[in-house]
Amino acid sequence: MRILIVTPGVRGSRTGNQITALRWARILRGLRHSVAIASSYEKQACDLLIALHARKSAGTICRFRQALNSVPLIVALTGTDLYGDLGRSPAARKSIDLADYVILLQPAGIEPIPERLRAKCRVIYQSAIASSPRRPLKRSFEVVISGHLRPVKDPFRAAYAVRHLPIDSRLCITHLGAALSAEMRRRADLEMLRNTRYRWWGNVPHWRSRQLIARGRALVLSSRMEGGASVIAESIVNRTPVIASDISGNRGMLGADYPGLFACGNTLELRSMLWKVEQDVSFRNELRRRVTARLPNHSPMTEQRSWRKLISELS
Repeated sequence: MRILIVTPGVRGSRTGNQITALRWARILRGLRHSVAIASSYEKQACDLLIALHARKSAGTICRFRQALNSVPLIVALTGTDLYGDLGRSPAARKSIDLADYVILLQPAGIEPIPERLRAKCRVIYQSAIASSPRRPLKRSFEVVISGHLRPVKDPFRAAYAVRHLPIDSRLCITHLGAALSAEMRRRADLEMLRNTRYRWWGNVPHWRSRQLIARGRALVLSSRMEGGASVIAESIVNRTPVIASDISGNRGMLGADYPGLFACGNTLELRSMLWKVEQDVSFRNELRRRVTARLPNHSPMTEQRSWRKLISELS
């Protein structure tokens, strides 16, 4: 089968959509399909179109459906689709109307989907590869943040939370990710000047971020919106405890009763949880046990089986 994956954004970037498109291409090629990746549909010959992002790919989806009405169309929904655009963008809603199937990255993503369209939905968990084991730092209790600096990620929440920890705390933040604006760069630089517990590393290669997640005592994800964060999958396969904002996408990845969730945007609650994960070994072990229990969801074999099953449904 000739498969075209359309993803908005610049080719070669490290956005979540680009990383997902590249991983899916590898999986589908492993299933013996021919796969191309493009930023839009321009009448390329294909037997299946997979479009990431219902709103940003809406033009592509409409052109494709007008040109090839009988060729299957799969639309993969992002966090901004699920928790923003579907409620206010007619183009995003039309995209899932036109789709034969809709991909969700975690099961809670079905909640914003109109009931009449839920039969189209399939959950495909993102897989990740564990890094080689890394010993944690001895002189500090390192907590990692991995994500580009942009407002939807609430990127400085953990930095604010560690400003006023007790003096005997050894906790420090290692923040990985590019500043996507001059203002974000300025804020990161300023935070490092005023906050000795915070270090921003900037953009690092993916292999290096995986190593640092494996080395960290915990990972913080403070996002206001997530469709199904790949960084959670990477933490799970490395058995790194996760502390995450209590939003639908994170609950879908970690479980609604996961004990490491804090109220989104609540600095005091996050500070309390960071202090607890540093000081309370039993709490830290419980978080590790919970993420380890979800490891089978994120194995490459699981993701490959999900794709094989979906494509068999198409035929």
